[in-house]
Amino acid sequence: MATTTPGGPVGARTVLDVVRLSTAYLDDHGSESARLDAELLVAHALGITRLDVYLQYDRPLDDPELGAIRELLRRRGRGEPVAHLTGRREFHGRSFRVSPDVLIPRPETESLVERALVAARERTGPLRIADLGTGSGCLAISLACELPAATVIAVDLSPAALVVAAENAEALGVAERVLFVEGGWVDGLVADLDLVVSNPPYVTTAEMDELPRDVAFEPRLALDGGPDGLEPYRLLLPAVAEFSPRVRWVGLEVDSRRAAAVAEIAGALWPEAAVSIAADLAGRPRVVEVRLGEPG
Repeated sequence: MATTTPGGPVGARTVLDVVRLSTAYLDDHGSESARLDAELLVAHALGITRLDVYLQYDRPLDDPELGAIRELLRRRGRGEPVAHLTGRREFHGRSFRVSPDVLIPRPETESLVERALVAARERTGPLRIADLGTGSGCLAISLACELPAATVIAVDLSPAALVVAAENAEALGVAERVLFVEGGWVDGLVADLDLVVSNPPYVTTAEMDELPRDVAFEPRLALDGGPDGLEPYRLLLPAVAEFSPRVRWVGLEVDSRRAAAVAEIAGALWPEAAVSIAADLAGRPRVVEVRLGEPG
């Protein structure tokens, strides 16, 4: 009879056996999405799609295949994110390479892409966009893919993150329209920007120790927003105001609990601007928008 061990399923010989036993193993080891994790890891180990997992339930597996699956399960059981194990994460309809050097793209960040697209499509002619703290490049590249007339400046402090982002831009066919810059917020800002987007760190330093264990595998630089989670906004927004005076729209991802505080910072900098807060798909306040001029 098949059983589970610290290495995952033992005695399982078909894809269905492995998925069932892997689900039980991951559920016992704290995964909140055990079935999905099991399917993704089995698919990755076998070099097939998640749909193929369903289509090949009766497929017998040999010892090398089972060994590869068990190794992935061991690592997932210790908390390593699935995206790190597979090296991929879907975002806004596209597959992005990820690594421990970048923040794993989250579904809620797609709300920032959607709001930026609305703002961009209100304007005519070529667009120049800056993505401050690009990480995997998911924001910059998604916007470049959706807006053929746009060029994007994508800045990050981490050279390792920029390597990942550049690979994603190349793979998704927009490398010629995305300029990657190593540096801080100011290094991505030029005078003639139309739009600025950013998903800065917004977890408080105290909250860092309370995050789910998966998140401990992600770069602290992309998460820690200082004592109150607002330090990056206090640095980023004045930099935009000073170095990109003609910008017409700024969009920022925020912690839902601190959206009003970020909106207040923006409103103090641009008293004449229309500052609003948009919700994500779960209905939580997620994007602070600053509209600084009429569409055109």
